[in-house]
Amino acid sequence: MTTNYQGSCHCGRIAFEVEGDIQGAMSCNCSMCQRRGSLLWFVPHDRLRLKTQPEDISTYMFNKHLISHRFCAVCGIHVFGEGTDPKGNRMAAINIRSLEGIDLEAVPVQHFDGRSK
Repeated sequence: MTTNYQGSCHCGRIAFEVEGDIQGAMSCNCSMCQRRGSLLWFVPHDRLRLKTQPEDISTYMFNKHLISHRFCAVCGIHVFGEGTDPKGNRMAAINIRSLEGIDLEAVPVQHFDGRSK
């Protein structure tokens, strides 16, 4: 069963919807994620639909430049990242903290040691 979730940054400049079933999220301790505090849910990129013009979304890349970290330049909220999985499939890493109506306490969180990668 899939659900259509609505998401946005704090000020609403970036809005999107994403379809899927949240079975869990990942908390990473890399230098970026540790500071940002997002909980990431990975979905095929075609399940992410922007309601915002792409030029309204800011991008930050670091380290190996494999992931485009998307955020709002107005309020600073990280909403999702974009990259590819090991098989070359386009993926989106949704920050579930930016989704409406999510019970964060009910989502199992897997910890990933990104600091060592």
